[in-house]
Amino acid sequence: MNNIIIGTAGHIDHGKTTLIRALTGRNTDRWEEERRRGITIDLGFTYFDLPNGDRAGIIDVPGHEKFINNMVAGVVGMDLVLLVISADEGMMPQTREHVDILGLLGIQRSIIVLNKCDLVEEEWLELVEEEVREELEGTFLAQAPILRVSAATGQGLPELVQTIVELTWEKSGEKDVSTIPRLPVDRAFSLSGFGTVITGTLISGAISREDTLEMYPVGKSCKIRSIQVHGEDKATCYAGQRVAINLSNVKKKEIYRGCVLSRENSMKNTDLLDVRMQVLPSSMRVLTNHTRLHLFTGTSEILCRAVLLDKEEIGPGESGYVQLRLEEEVAVRRGDRFVVRFYSPMETIGGGVILEPNPTIKRRFQTEVIEELKRKESGSTADVLELHIRKYKETMVTAAELAKVTALSMEEVETDLAELQEAGQILTFPMRKDVYVWHREDYQTQKDRVKELLNAYGEAHPYRYGMKKAELQGACFKQMKPIVFDKVIEQMEADEVLKRKDEFVSRPTFEIRRDALYEKTSRFLLETFERAGYDFLRYSEIQAPGVEPAVQDDILSVLLEEKQAVKVMEDLYTLFSLMEEAKKKILEKLKEDRMITIAQVRDMFQTSRKSAKPILEYMDGIKVTKKTGAESERAAYQ
Repeated sequence: MNNIIIGTAGHIDHGKTTLIRALTGRNTDRWEEERRRGITIDLGFTYFDLPNGDRAGIIDVPGHEKFINNMVAGVVGMDLVLLVISADEGMMPQTREHVDILGLLGIQRSIIVLNKCDLVEEEWLELVEEEVREELEGTFLAQAPILRVSAATGQGLPELVQTIVELTWEKSGEKDVSTIPRLPVDRAFSLSGFGTVITGTLISGAISREDTLEMYPVGKSCKIRSIQVHGEDKATCYAGQRVAINLSNVKKKEIYRGCVLSRENSMKNTDLLDVRMQVLPSSMRVLTNHTRLHLFTGTSEILCRAVLLDKEEIGPGESGYVQLRLEEEVAVRRGDRFVVRFYSPMETIGGGVILEPNPTIKRRFQTEVIEELKRKESGSTADVLELHIRKYKETMVTAAELAKVTALSMEEVETDLAELQEAGQILTFPMRKDVYVWHREDYQTQKDRVKELLNAYGEAHPYRYGMKKAELQGACFKQMKPIVFDKVIEQMEADEVLKRKDEFVSRPTFEIRRDALYEKTSRFLLETFERAGYDFLRYSEIQAPGVEPAVQDDILSVLLEEKQAVKVMEDLYTLFSLMEEAKKKILEKLKEDRMITIAQVRDMFQTSRKSAKPILEYMDGIKVTKKTGAESERAAYQ
């Protein structure tokens, strides 16, 4: 059995609620005020079964001008709309506004129901039908079937039901259950013994009992206790179904119409929206920059300012790129439809589609901004991901963050990233918990920068193995996490941009300059260390004649790296071979005796106590000896 969502639209008193009662046998007016006044104020809901076995949920939305916000909320997720027009009154102003709203919200399928046909003559009916066709010419309803019905007598109801079957049969398999679940909340209430209950139309994905989801934009974690679809308990509900969900961990007062229930960390709250705005041809208004508007999207109603990005003004029948700056946060997705009404008087002027749900503040009349929005309007989700990836030139972005800002599922993001990678547009760097993504153009820019930097460094410091990795990160990748930077170094090494030697990086062709200056300085240092023996000299007091101190320091670093020299302690250096010989003798001594003292080391190497102590501290450092408590005594480390 498939689930179909049907909505009603039309002027007050044209019989929408009566028609629903005739189709379902139930009354959708929930509030005493609604029944007393005979009008629908809030959304009503019921259902009936179609002859083909499908179940049709039907939403009764209010027709009065004051309740347009409820009408917009009710349109979310609809497969079919019944535009109800009273045969004795014909098209009314609110009917036309409803038609405009339905068109702006992307409704494709509709049936025009001429109700109360029992009250008028055939000739009058023909005139009304002709008038309706003229009024709806050029709208999405131009080709919609017109059915003559009387909800009071039952006339035409079988034909209406059959037409519903014909128009929804193809639609039933099109719901997107592969993406993240999104349930815009249109009602929240408490039931004794159950707690908080929300209702709405699940517009994408699936929700199962015991799932833990998040309520946006309030950021509240919610566990699903139970699910009802058309009054029946279900383990799982799917896109296209009208559902009631019992939540734990959240109170009714924390939820309001406009909230969206979705997967945790799958969406991002925003108070900015980049949109394509269409002003209705029938509007008498001209949209100017910074106009204050009421925004309706999903089940949300929010005040905002419209910043016109590519035009000075947008007149009737025109469209343009607009950034909406909201007075409250929402959680939406690219492709969501919206309607805007003037702040005062409340009058529908247009609407459109959201191009970017998480933009940055944009300046007007910027060529690159307009080009980006054009790509987002016409491009695929992969194109949109690529544009997002370009924003993270210095840091890279994770696949999880891309999923969050686009409100796509991880599966959708992974598919698009694979497409972009195959096309050579991005690089991916898998980590243990996530995948980091970098645009190839940004990688190429950094490659060129690193090449230039390392070439210059090699020229400036010919007696060093290269630049320290940490120094390279500080120069070119300051904002990048260390673990991500390590992956970049691996990639650049594979691409022969650089080579590594321990913690040093250089160009692949770089070699330390072993010229006459190098030979002279290294020989001087090694011979000086050898002459001093175990009577260590302070390095700060050693200076090769005619050699700059910085050059001598670099050459000493090479000798240390190549294990010709060794650092005994701060400012004390000697030959590596001398300390290896000392290590051997001390180990032999410790085999004979359990302890060795500074005095014994002094005598062993015929040096001073001042030099013997650094020898033992060096041995502590390489885990040959260890302190036993007394400052002057050592035992074998093992």
